[in-house]
Amino acid sequence: MTERATDIQDGEHWKFFRAGGFDQVRLDTGRAITSLGRLDQKLWAALSCPTRGIELDQRTLDIIDSDGDGRIRAGEVIAAVEWAGNLLKQADILLRREDSLPLDAIDDSKDEGRAVLAAARRILAKSGKAGADTITLAEVAGVEEVFSANDFNGDGIVPAEIVDDPALRAVIEDIIGCLGGDIDRSGLPGVSGDKVKAFFEAAEIYAAWAAKAESDPALKPLGDASAAAAGALAVVAAKVDDWFTRCALAAFDPRAAGPLNHTEDDWAALAHHLLSPSEEGLVAFPLATVAAGASLPLGLGLNPAWADALARFKAEAVTPLLGERQSLSAEEWAGIKARFAPWTAWQAEQPDSPLRALGAARIGDILATGARAAIEELIAQDLALEAEARAIASVDRLLRCCRDLATLLNNFVAFRDFYTRKHKAVFQAGTLFIDGRSCELCVRVDDPDKHAPIATLSRIFLIYCQCVRRGGDEKMHIAAAVTAGDSDQLMVGRNGVFYDRRGGDWDATVVRIVDHPISIRQSFWAPYKKAGKMIAQQAEKMAAARSAVVAAPEPAKPAATSTSAPAPAKPSAPAPVPAPAAAAAPAQPFDAGRFAGIFAALGLAVGAIGTAIASVVTGFLALPWWQIPLALIGGLLVVSGPSVVIASFKLHQRNLGPILDANGWAVNTHARINIPFGTALTQMAKLPEGAVRSMKDPYAQKEPPWRGYALAAAAVGVLGLLWKFGALAKLWAMIPK
Repeated sequence: MTERATDIQDGEHWKFFRAGGFDQVRLDTGRAITSLGRLDQKLWAALSCPTRGIELDQRTLDIIDSDGDGRIRAGEVIAAVEWAGNLLKQADILLRREDSLPLDAIDDSKDEGRAVLAAARRILAKSGKAGADTITLAEVAGVEEVFSANDFNGDGIVPAEIVDDPALRAVIEDIIGCLGGDIDRSGLPGVSGDKVKAFFEAAEIYAAWAAKAESDPALKPLGDASAAAAGALAVVAAKVDDWFTRCALAAFDPRAAGPLNHTEDDWAALAHHLLSPSEEGLVAFPLATVAAGASLPLGLGLNPAWADALARFKAEAVTPLLGERQSLSAEEWAGIKARFAPWTAWQAEQPDSPLRALGAARIGDILATGARAAIEELIAQDLALEAEARAIASVDRLLRCCRDLATLLNNFVAFRDFYTRKHKAVFQAGTLFIDGRSCELCVRVDDPDKHAPIATLSRIFLIYCQCVRRGGDEKMHIAAAVTAGDSDQLMVGRNGVFYDRRGGDWDATVVRIVDHPISIRQSFWAPYKKAGKMIAQQAEKMAAARSAVVAAPEPAKPAATSTSAPAPAKPSAPAPVPAPAAAAAPAQPFDAGRFAGIFAALGLAVGAIGTAIASVVTGFLALPWWQIPLALIGGLLVVSGPSVVIASFKLHQRNLGPILDANGWAVNTHARINIPFGTALTQMAKLPEGAVRSMKDPYAQKEPPWRGYALAAAAVGVLGLLWKFGALAKLWAMIPK
């Protein structure tokens, strides 16, 4: 590993190490960390990463993600480094990756440092450790939990649960019910200053609108009963207008009365089934019989479909305004509409506010009680503790930076943790055990179908697994890189076990494979395995076809016919002619000439193959002894060479970047995974050092004797060919006497 250096400032130098095919900065001093903002970002390993799906404390990532967009960017990393470095006397403490901090390490020469130091001491005092010289993240978390559960916790949000006054608590609940609540540090919904202001401004507007009815009696012709009367009027208004218009048309032209009352055909359409007042066809009929100058009956003579609505209209509006009536004239109808016209216009001006659900009476009561001032006073009391809450948050943030910032930098600015393998990288989700190997490069993925098209550019053999938590319904997907061994037994549906970073085990099932070369050894033997597989498949097909021919039933023999003439049948009605059936295929007679030709062709083929093999063997043995190994090597290269060359190119192009890019990272370099490093990422099964191994297998497969006979026959045949072509004589002559 080589190092290069460039200036930081004042004679200091950046240090780089070479790994993964690119230069990575060494962040092994506090000065290098605090100077990170001056490092050219083109030299960073990554420029952004998601806050989810990586193995780092989620709260730490959310704190660094200052804009809350779910991504950590280079600018946010620099801001976190500068903030933490400004509060520490020596930034080297960030390299320890510990969640404890000596109090004397906090720089109290600055205002913010003094505030954080004072807050740390208050936290220790509340934890019962006053006088301690070191604070830990657990102590901060404990105090923050107690502080958040207090009545007032400095976030400016007041939940209804902490208010003792029932009336004031009811107002806060109304505000939350109308406008929604803000979440307090304790996790309860409450009201903030902005919500209180918005509520009471809307309440005043609504109250001003409601007050118009108090100053103008015309807006409520029936007082408090006006709303019910207006509602009953609105239901029948269009239908009553329609009926009086029809009567006016009948007065204008008597001929219109018949069609306006509907025809006998309209009634006939309803007469053939059971009728009820809710009959849909009746709703379209007029309210009553249309006649010139008629009054609308309010009882007998009404269309049954509208009887209930008009009865309500009569009770709610007609009787209170006009007294008891059995009918309603056109003039009286026009008068009722005029009385409610101001009400309708006033209702149209009603503010479109979520406070409408409370009603004018409740809103008036809230405004009259002075609840706004009381709630704002509670919010002010809560905000008085804001400084203490901010100080606790600052101590928590500083301790998290001490514990997690170096880890983030060595997986963001550089991939040092990944390439040195002293720590697992934050994108490594755990270890997959499958097919006698362990795969350490496993990343979480949301959707394998979306991840795979980009990840395939990595040139790494990937298996996507669906992982199910044992004893639960929790599920996730991972992509595991296989960088050693072979892929013969890796297939969709294969099962394994995945261990996450916390030691939890998951049942893993392969759901997708991205196929790339795994090793040179696999590529070397791949052509022979493919040829063997193809031969086996063809042999299976031939055996299956032969088995089908042997198992096929013989064709049925034709039934024997009688030689005697049948007796003449009596004439009768012609029998139905059956449908023609498919004629059975006639049995093929044995063709001796054909089979003789086939056997002759097979003999010629075997002879030609034997002659070719003999020629090759003869030529091979005719070579000088020192050329025989070269010829063997050349033959192997001809068969395996292309596969090995292609695999070598792909193995040297393996790149971590696309796997992370498919997960939302912005990898800024070509993070290569060469063959030695890839082999280290996938461990193959091997016996422990010093293990005793017995080679005696009581269930070992016994070799059938016919194999030995076949090998012996083949050896005799080869020797016969060598003797026939004089090869044995040449070999004998080559032996020194």
